[in-house]
Amino acid sequence: MFRCCLDKMTTFGDKSEMETFNYKLNMYIDSWMGPRDERVQGWLLLDNYPPTFALTVMYLLIVWMGPKYMRHRQPVSCRGLLLVYNLGLTILSFYMFYEMVSAVWHGDYNFYCQDTHSAGETDTKIINVLWWYYFSKLIEFMDTFFFILRKNNHQITFLHIYHHASMLNIWWFVMNWVPCGHSYFGASLNSFIHVLMYSYYGLSAVPALRPYLWWKKYITQGQLIQFFLTMSQTICAVIWPCGFPRGWLYFQIFYVVTLIALFSNFYIQTYKKHLVSQKKEYHQNGSVASLNGHVNGVTPTETITHRKVRGD
Repeated sequence: MFRCCLDKMTTFGDKSEMETFNYKLNMYIDSWMGPRDERVQGWLLLDNYPPTFALTVMYLLIVWMGPKYMRHRQPVSCRGLLLVYNLGLTILSFYMFYEMVSAVWHGDYNFYCQDTHSAGETDTKIINVLWWYYFSKLIEFMDTFFFILRKNNHQITFLHIYHHASMLNIWWFVMNWVPCGHSYFGASLNSFIHVLMYSYYGLSAVPALRPYLWWKKYITQGQLIQFFLTMSQTICAVIWPCGFPRGWLYFQIFYVVTLIALFSNFYIQTYKKHLVSQKKEYHQNGSVASLNGHVNGVTPTETITHRKVRGD
């Protein structure tokens, strides 16, 4: 009985220490960021930052240790699981895109600048959807885990890790301070791009469908267009302010610029070099494939397409 009481006191003490730590950390963050949005108080993962940070650290540790663990093991196919996972994220992404666009359209959001406390019920709808957007960034860690299991380590690039690790953390802060208003635009565009991306990767898990998946090469182009549109719309809010915090706008511009630089480099390295190698191969080997139009039912372009490194 004494041991039982001692265990309870230890557990209570640990819990009390964690609560004290969270309280002090929250006070520090709030002193730096300002008061939080009370509408998300008590929501899953949002009250305290350590869980989001800890999940990110765990992700980075798996990224580091996973390939080492798989080095002398056979790759895992995961074909059926990949199909379910990618199509599940396709549905979630479409839901988020549709809900945000319909809420903004019917709620008369201002395209140039929208504050976080001026649209009542529309703001509430956007907050609900953006929480799912934040949570989807945690789910998307599975992208990397599948690469590790399948031993596709060449796809675990700096861009891939930077994008996945940073988005979850950035959106924890977004959800606590600016969970609606002008924050909707980039998330809605990104959700649309993810509909295209995850539908492609889901369907490409079925080999018989691969020759018919023509939109892969447009995904990175769409991502770049998304970033330029998001930056343009953010600049509009700087030029025509509406009360949306300027600090968030400047940070978003900076972050989007880093993504434009990284994705542009990925696009150039992946697609332009393939065009050069394709021309060299054509001159060296003749035009047998061109005369037939297809090799084993796959065009030369498609043959390259399915081996491309994934940008996101």
